[in-house]
Amino acid sequence: MKIQGKMFLWLSVFILAVAILYGVWSKEPAGTTALFLAFGLSVMIGYYLAFTARRVDAMAQDDKEADVADEAGEVGFFAPHSWQPLALGIGGALAFMGVVFGWWLLYFSAPVILVGLFGWVFEFYRGENQNQ
Repeated sequence: MKIQGKMFLWLSVFILAVAILYGVWSKEPAGTTALFLAFGLSVMIGYYLAFTARRVDAMAQDDKEADVADEAGEVGFFAPHSWQPLALGIGGALAFMGVVFGWWLLYFSAPVILVGLFGWVFEFYRGENQNQ
């Protein structure tokens, strides 16, 4: 994780230089503010990664002589399939159409969003994927 922290800190130096150059050259406040905020976010991520790198063991990407297979292993658990994102997508589309066509459409989108959200959260507590 040491290399990721260094990468983000170097990226923040680059973003700061671009933000200063852009701010002086363009005199446009919105883009300059966005670049300075991107600088701040990059510093926060880089500091966090560098700070946590001291507390964890060295990983394969920290070793210059490491192979790709050195970091191989289980990545994590991924859901085999789920219909819940479709329900959330339809509910979100209805909600955004409610902003365009009328707020009354939110009465129809809120139950669809809630069903999709609760289904996604609790999909491994019931049905065929229970206790996985």
